[in-house]
Amino acid sequence: MNTKFKIHKDDTVQVIAGKDKGKRGTVSRVVADKDVVIVSGVNIVKKTIRRRSQQEQGGIAEVEAPLNISNVALVCKKCGPTRVGFKTDGEKKIRVCRKCGETL
Repeated sequence: MNTKFKIHKDDTVQVIAGKDKGKRGTVSRVVADKDVVIVSGVNIVKKTIRRRSQQEQGGIAEVEAPLNISNVALVCKKCGPTRVGFKTDGEKKIRVCRKCGETL
């Protein structure tokens, strides 16, 4: 599957569904083949970590779990969470806000 997403790394997004609904954060990773994004500071889960050597610490760590890409919306600086449209600027394809038309 060669899926192109409208949300990219380092975009500011808002969660629109799930336990963290309403929270905002930046996208730290996009996993295209699983249709998920990892947003910093959002969807924190506790995970047990096994101790691999004498120096490495084991225990319970809090990590950011992936969210489905359909559960986040890109945030426009003017109007908040919005859908994404495209405009062609010569040869370039630019992402624009669907509400106000400003480039994202």
